Amino acid sequence: MSQIFHPSTNTISRVSIFGSVFFVAAFLWLIAEFNRSSYNTQAFVAREQPVQFSHKHHVADDGIDCRYCHTSVETSAFAGIPPTRTCMNCHSQLFADSPYLEAVRESWHTGRPIRWTRVHDLPDFAYFDHSIHVHKGVGCSTCHGRVDEMPLMWQVASLQMEWCLGCHRNPERVLRPRDKIYDMEWQPPRDQVDRGKELAKLYRIQPVEVLTSCDTCHR
Repeated sequence: MSQIFHPSTNTISRVSIFGSVFFVAAFLWLIAEFNRSSYNTQAFVAREQPVQFSHKHHVADDGIDCRYCHTSVETSAFAGIPPTRTCMNCHSQLFADSPYLEAVRESWHTGRPIRWTRVHDLPDFAYFDHSIHVHKGVGCSTCHGRVDEMPLMWQVASLQMEWCLGCHRNPERVLRPRDKIYDMEWQPPRDQVDRGKELAKLYRIQPVEVLTSCDTCHR
């Protein structure tokens, strides 16, 4: 009986199988990279706001502390969006007639809040508490970046679960003294790991098993 398939069919089959495996792996890799990309996460995308508010001007130039506007950052899960009266504390006198602040003045006179565009927006199924992180030695710039250098606000991290777990698995890398929490220029020292371990004990940081448990962030 003559041979039905040519011997080269074996080679073609092997190439097809390995090629399919490579194609599937490459496809999954592309999906993962897209998922992490700024296009998907919106990281490093400056957000336009209804008022031309510059963190760089207010924080770096004027030296305003984060807590002046984000009043509940130490006591609540939500850091707080400043009400219009906080803006008017200064701008009832400074640049009171500036056309750039018309939206602020309108909000003040009508009582309607300014509709700020949210920059850091976690999904509803993820629980995050600002006060816990602040009291446990995590500084503002660790998550929000150098806000004092941002004319417009943008997020500097993906805010995805793998990013959160990076710190929860190795918290000693980011812990800082409490008097440096709001210091935008703080940089970890060379012996950060050793200092971080000491701070973890001081702040009573939970074990990694607890920090990486599903119900820590998904409640």
